Amino acid sequence: MKTRKEAIEYCMKLDNTYEDYPFNDKNWTLMRHNENKKVFAWIFNKDDHIWMNVKCEPDWLDFYRQNYSSIVPAFHLNKDHWNSIILDGTIPDEIIYDLIRRSYHLTKKK
Repeated sequence: MKTRKEAIEYCMKLDNTYEDYPFNDKNWTLMRHNENKKVFAWIFNKDDHIWMNVKCEPDWLDFYRQNYSSIVPAFHLNKDHWNSIILDGTIPDEIIYDLIRRSYHLTKKK
């Protein structure tokens, strides 16, 4: 996965989601839950790559950061709960899909 389109398309496959552009800035795409409006993915362009912020269990944040150089503390979000994935082609798609699904479940209405 390397493009905004691919990221949005995957997020839209999850149940009851929608894309949002709340900042009058087309650079920022937010993927939200229909029922609670919470964001589970922030998609944006930075440093010539698409980045995606996803929520992560605190116990797993450092695991991903240490094992993938393109997973870093979240840009513009709480670094104790969110990671940024730089979509530069170095992270296997299945890892990205898993991180998106985890974020989706962590932000879903309980």
